[in-house]
Amino acid sequence: MRFFEEFMTDIVSIGAEFKDKFVNIPARLPAVLEQLPTALTGFIVVLSMLAIIAIAILVFSKVMYSFSKKKGEKETVVETSANNVAGATVSGTPLADGNSAGKLDLVDVDESTAAVIMAIVSDQSGIPLNRLNFKSIKKVEDK
Repeated sequence: MRFFEEFMTDIVSIGAEFKDKFVNIPARLPAVLEQLPTALTGFIVVLSMLAIIAIAILVFSKVMYSFSKKKGEKETVVETSANNVAGATVSGTPLADGNSAGKLDLVDVDESTAAVIMAIVSDQSGIPLNRLNFKSIKKVEDK
């Protein structure tokens, strides 16, 4: 029974403390209202910074996506061209010196220009030059 009495006494004293704090709220109101603009300014600054960071991330991801998409398209075009030119069996190992994968017909293109084109295709595709099978290189007129 003594425990119950002590418990009730504690509850009543806690209740009295809360009552004093709630009764004193109007007395504290000027201090709260004085700090309210500072708190709201801090809240607005934090939210605006989060919004700016979110927008920056969105813009950065769009820019990087567009660059990677353009780069991916170029790589796909180069890979497709190299695979079409190289034929069905393409290997990363070069053939023995002096051997090549086929014959080449040049149409309105000199040998040095053809050599540059073949070197670029070989470099971009990663396939050794003597493994590429060029059928022909033809000059396309600009219109």
